[in-house]
Amino acid sequence: MTSTLAITGWSVISPYGPGGEAFARGVTERRSALRPPRDGEPLPQPLIGAIDDFETRTHLGRKGTRSMDRATGLAVATVGMMLGAHPVDPQTAAGTALVLGTTTGSARSMMEFTRDSLTQDKPYHVDPSRFPNTVMNCAAGQCAIWHGITGPNATISSGRATVLAALNYARRLRRGGHATTVLCGAVEELSEHRAWLEWHGAADPARRSRPLAEGCAIFLLEPAETARGPVLAEILAVAFRRGTPADAPESARSAVRACLSRAGVDPSQVWAIAQESDTGTIDVDSTQTPRHIAVTGLIGDMGAVSAGMQLAATLTHARAEDAIGRVAIVVTGDDDGSVTALALRIGDPR
Repeated sequence: MTSTLAITGWSVISPYGPGGEAFARGVTERRSALRPPRDGEPLPQPLIGAIDDFETRTHLGRKGTRSMDRATGLAVATVGMMLGAHPVDPQTAAGTALVLGTTTGSARSMMEFTRDSLTQDKPYHVDPSRFPNTVMNCAAGQCAIWHGITGPNATISSGRATVLAALNYARRLRRGGHATTVLCGAVEELSEHRAWLEWHGAADPARRSRPLAEGCAIFLLEPAETARGPVLAEILAVAFRRGTPADAPESARSAVRACLSRAGVDPSQVWAIAQESDTGTIDVDSTQTPRHIAVTGLIGDMGAVSAGMQLAATLTHARAEDAIGRVAIVVTGDDDGSVTALALRIGDPR
C-alpha cells in the first residue's frame, strides 16, 4: 500500500456557480465573483462571495432535503457531480472513503437550534429533524447516506489548511489499507451567523473587512498505478509549520523546503506556487520565479475550503499551460501563524 496517491478528478461549487467549468472560466479570466451584500443580507463585510444560483431543492430535489442545511446541500451536490463523472462500483463501495473538511459545520444550524431550545414554548419545542445539522460531521454523513458510500467516513477541521490536512489523512487511510479510493474535500456555507462570528473573532481589526465566501471542493484520489482515468496530479508531500503570525513568511518557506526535500524534488522543477499574501513571497530557486496563483482575491475567504480552491485553480492553470511533469506547491496560512504546504507533480489530463 505504498503506491503514490493521485488526483484523478475534481468538482467544485463556487461563487462562479456550480461546476468545475464555471470555476475554470472565472479563474482563467481573473474575473471577480465578489459582490456587496444585498437587502436582507445583514452581513458586516463590504463584499461577499455568495453562490446566488444554488438552491438545495433545485439541485437535489424535494425528497429528503426539507431539513437539509446549506452546507450539507452544497456537499451532497458537489459529491454528486463528482460521482456523476466518476461512478463508484457498488461492489467496491466499501473500499471508498469520504474525508470532508469544515470549520464548524453549519454555524447557522447550531445557533438557531440553540436559540429555539431557549425561546420556544416548554418543553422546549425544537424541530428534532434539524438536530443532525448541529453536529460537525452532518455533511459527511449525509453525503455517504445519499450516495451510498459505505467506506470510512471522517470529518477534518484545520482552518484554511483543512483540505491539505484532509489529503494527508487520505494518504494515511490508503497506507493503512482502509480504503482504495477516497473522495476528499471541504465545504463552507455563508450565513449571517458565520459572518458575525468571523467579524467579532478577528484578532486584527483590519481582517474584519475580509470578504467571506461559501463553496465546496471535492477531489477524487486513487492509486496512480491503478487509476481508472488520467492522473491530474500526484501527491508528493505535505508539511506543517507553526509559529506566530509575524513568523508566517518564514514558516511558509520552511514548509515548502520540507515538502521539496521529502519529495526529492529540486527547486528548479517547481512550475507554480499557489499562495495568498499572508504567507509572503516564496522564491524556491534563485534562477527562476515560479508562476504565482492566487484566488482568494477573486472569490473571497472560503474558510475550510480555501486550500481546496487554491488546488482547483492550480489544476486549472496546469491544464491550460501544459505543465505536465512539473511540480506545483500549494501554501496556505491561518491567522494564528500556522502554515501548511502541499507538493504535487502535474500529470497528463488527456
